[in-house]
Amino acid sequence: MGTQGTQESNQQAGAGGTGRRALLGAAVLGATGSVLGLAGTANAAERSRSGKGLGSLPVPTIIGHRGASGYRPEHTFGSYQLALDLGADIVEAGDLVPTRDGHLVCRHEPEIGGTTDVASRPEFAGRRTTKVLDGVSTTGWFTEDFTLAELKTLRAVERIPANRPHNTLYDGRWEIPTFEEVLKWQDEQTRKRGKQVWIYPETKHPTYFRKLGLGLEERVAKLLHKHGKDRKNSPVVLQSFEPSSIQRLNKLVDNPLVVLLSGAATRPWDFVEAGDPRTVADLITRAGLREIAGYAQGIGPTLDLVIPKDAAGNLTTPTTLVKDAHAVGLILHPYTMRNENPFLPANFRKGTDADAYGDSFGAFRTYFATGIDGVFTDNPDTGLLARADFVNG
Repeated sequence: MGTQGTQESNQQAGAGGTGRRALLGAAVLGATGSVLGLAGTANAAERSRSGKGLGSLPVPTIIGHRGASGYRPEHTFGSYQLALDLGADIVEAGDLVPTRDGHLVCRHEPEIGGTTDVASRPEFAGRRTTKVLDGVSTTGWFTEDFTLAELKTLRAVERIPANRPHNTLYDGRWEIPTFEEVLKWQDEQTRKRGKQVWIYPETKHPTYFRKLGLGLEERVAKLLHKHGKDRKNSPVVLQSFEPSSIQRLNKLVDNPLVVLLSGAATRPWDFVEAGDPRTVADLITRAGLREIAGYAQGIGPTLDLVIPKDAAGNLTTPTTLVKDAHAVGLILHPYTMRNENPFLPANFRKGTDADAYGDSFGAFRTYFATGIDGVFTDNPDTGLLARADFVNG
């Protein structure tokens, strides 16, 4: 998850399977169908562990964003492994983009100049190009121009070294994982740890890739089916910023599905392509949320949709999104909590250093108090401590 084009995170078909999906949506919230509120959060957390599927996870659920990307280069097995070691309930492994020969690999974006060492590889200098990605002119190297064998010669690097200079220690250590490798790793880690490991992959720029003849959803479904992980209680949650991608997945697999939501004024790219004038603001109305609940079990809103910020970057009053989503049976997993000052609301920053930590515990507590069901974080250990404080406080 994260930037889609220039949007902060990166967005009509029929709602097939509405009945099945609505029932599953209720099941996700626990055997009683209860939703989380400000009261009884500890009881809700305990109750969740006795359920099936997502209902078996602690609440609020701590999701390792691209692994433990606060400490290791994102979307590497080093990052994924550390997220588990730190106790993350789910690992976001990974953001799925295709290779030229049709394999799915885990990269934040198809452009890999900022997350691999490709720019230093003279053999690939000629692959540098400019493309229009979801309406944004983007220059660099793109996964769809490489075979899997070629991508496997590259090594991952830290994406935001100015904020995470310590992560550059690990530049060059890990290769780019494939989705199939992640599915096998998930099984291996589940066996080793004696507890079910969960993953939370995302289809990236699905409309863009479908136009290139590299449709993502069918490839995801084929691999999930091959590994027996395409069922309603399978430990794989699927997410996308494009509602039509989730609708397509809804017809291919029975996994829990989540629609990601960027800023209120933005439009999902599939809406742009289809001429649908609606924005995210329309999708988070009661009517919009009811429509989403017809084919998905949850939403992944940017945190600003849960608690907006003022012009100075300070948190203001929470919106009704949590209550409205819960009212139609949707869970909420907003994104993204990070410990460093620049990523925190202004009233939780300490000093001005770009790589210094602010009061992330205070920020976690404030977001948990809205009743969200979980959160994506680059720092799963911080999130787990914050949850313990909140649930037991």
